[in-house]
Amino acid sequence: MIEDLLKTIRERKNSSPDKSYTSYLLTGGLGKCIEKLEEEFNELKEALNSKNNEVHEAADLVYHLLVALEAADIKFEDILKELDTRKNKSGLEEEKIKNELRW
Repeated sequence: MIEDLLKTIRERKNSSPDKSYTSYLLTGGLGKCIEKLEEEFNELKEALNSKNNEVHEAADLVYHLLVALEAADIKFEDILKELDTRKNKSGLEEEKIKNELRW
């Protein structure tokens, strides 16, 4: 499913912004995509807290995240590779190392 969505986003990148919402977002640049991503995140937070429309808002957030990544020229496949390298690492240990580096 995600692969199909990525393919559609990449195809719509070259569509007319008047005929494609995805193209409209991408034409607006990374700033526009981030702005929309923040809006969708806030809508998901509200939905989770109110226990209303959570799945719909989560789907919106995933879609807008993928669009923002495309606008930033970050391939989702690279994110999957990164997650794969982390699968045998402790998230708690990783956070500890990050916190030590900040000091």
